[in-house]
Amino acid sequence: MSCWDTIQNYAFRSLGYGERLLPRSDFTLCDQFTLIGSGMIWNVYFGVLALSTGFLFATALGVGKASSNPFFRKPAEWFIFLFRGSPLFIQFFFGYFLFLSLKQVAPIFDPFSSAWLGALVVLFLNTAAYSGEIFYGALRSVPKGDVEAADAYGLSGWTRFKHVIWPTTLRLAWPAYTNEAIFLFHATTLVYFSGFPALQQRGDALYYASYFADKTFNPFVPYPILAFYFILLTLVIIWVFGVINKRLNRHLPQDARQKLRLRPNLIR
Repeated sequence: MSCWDTIQNYAFRSLGYGERLLPRSDFTLCDQFTLIGSGMIWNVYFGVLALSTGFLFATALGVGKASSNPFFRKPAEWFIFLFRGSPLFIQFFFGYFLFLSLKQVAPIFDPFSSAWLGALVVLFLNTAAYSGEIFYGALRSVPKGDVEAADAYGLSGWTRFKHVIWPTTLRLAWPAYTNEAIFLFHATTLVYFSGFPALQQRGDALYYASYFADKTFNPFVPYPILAFYFILLTLVIIWVFGVINKRLNRHLPQDARQKLRLRPNLIR
């Protein structure tokens, strides 16, 4: 089988299309690059959806924690503390068994017991908690002079928040939020260990890397390939968030603009 045939047969196997059976012997680099790349589709899926939906919830959490009203502040504080204080893997574990229990009560929760939705919900809640803390810290760092200037112009309430406070908050939070986005995509590899069954039992990138490592007894080929894909993904994230960062700081002098710095978390 040529490399092109391998790509045609396995490029979308993680989605349930193409060859059903995995190669059993005579593994080539093309086999490993193609199947691990196919699994990366799920990692990108989890990361993009969790990040985009979690951003909105994180905004609400950051604003809620900064609120003087305990009715909003306390739930936000406890939510952030709960999800930042417990390991992500444990959250996957409890989430899976919670959705299994709910599935027995109401069949509507059946999709939540699968990885495509259940694991996505856990990642959404986790990144919202971390991002909410980032936004909260940025809200606390908004210069008082900006708020006083908005008051002087007669801006108040939602108008002041929308045009003055929130843009400044985003600008201050964006470098840290970029690092959170990178780590979220890396954390999607935990879905394979979480217990959530994949759609049609097709796995993510780590699933295929582990498969080749077990079959060849040589982890020094598939795992570097997996790392290579995530490095490429990280570069894409840095580029996209860098473009957004320039947009957020476009009104500042060149020497006053914040540059993105990669600061990977060593532990979640």
